Amino acid sequence: MVLTIRKEDPAAPDIVALLETHLDLMRSTSPPESVHALDIEALRQPDITFWTARSDGALLGCGAIKALNAAHGEIKSMHVLQTARMQGIGVALVEAVLAEARERGYSRLSLETGSTDHFKAARQLYTRFGFTECGPFECYVEDWHSTFMTREL
Repeated sequence: MVLTIRKEDPAAPDIVALLETHLDLMRSTSPPESVHALDIEALRQPDITFWTARSDGALLGCGAIKALNAAHGEIKSMHVLQTARMQGIGVALVEAVLAEARERGYSRLSLETGSTDHFKAARQLYTRFGFTECGPFECYVEDWHSTFMTREL
């Protein structure tokens, strides 16, 4: 498999379908007040950079970075199709986000993910990249459905 990571508009039809799958999954695993996934319009804002992961043109995953301030970014909308997991796609997306964060001169990158077993693989992926648990940041509040993670760059 030749994987291509590139910046794309999240409003493209196949990306919209993937993001709807992502949002449906988040809504099925967390109560409404604990779902922090962004919709299409939020992902198209100027403070967000959005990537896709494709193989032979087929969309397999996505991820984004949101600028919180001049020194701090947040990983958003990381999702890999169920059928494409465990193939290094999540790793490639996190590497793209980290590279962008460094290029922007951020000193910190943070994220929010779920705390239940459904999100265990995601937490393990982020831990592999040096993220550690932290308290809520920006506008987040304590929530037993959320795990907050951060790392210095």
